Amino acid sequence: MTNRCIANIIEGQDPLVLQPDATVQLACRRMCERSVGAVLVTDRAQHLIGIFTGRDAARMMGEGGDAGTARLDAAMTPHPVTIKPDSHAIDALRLMRDGGFRHLPVVVDGKLLGIVTRSDFEGLELDRIEVENALWERIC
Repeated sequence: MTNRCIANIIEGQDPLVLQPDATVQLACRRMCERSVGAVLVTDRAQHLIGIFTGRDAARMMGEGGDAGTARLDAAMTPHPVTIKPDSHAIDALRLMRDGGFRHLPVVVDGKLLGIVTRSDFEGLELDRIEVENALWERIC
């Protein structure tokens, strides 16, 4: 199937979510336990306030941060780009391509519903974005 709706892709998903006062060490441990590349950081009402990825961990450690004491709200990427569940796969792939990131939270009215990553997309969806990329390269 091509260009699926984001709501269908995240159906039944249980994304990794932590509060902003959690430590980077805890976030990294949970990411390893769940074999995921991102933690969604929410307030108590489940409104997305940031995202923490392996890139954020590397940046924080490279700057001399202590994973055992550093809080997620100091290491996360605040106010990440998001997508709505009624969007389509190609929309998500375009946002990730244009923004240079691999994780895209799914949000409605600030409330977190899930997350999509490049690995969530199938052959024909990926083929379509590659064709678009090739066309842009020829035009530019």
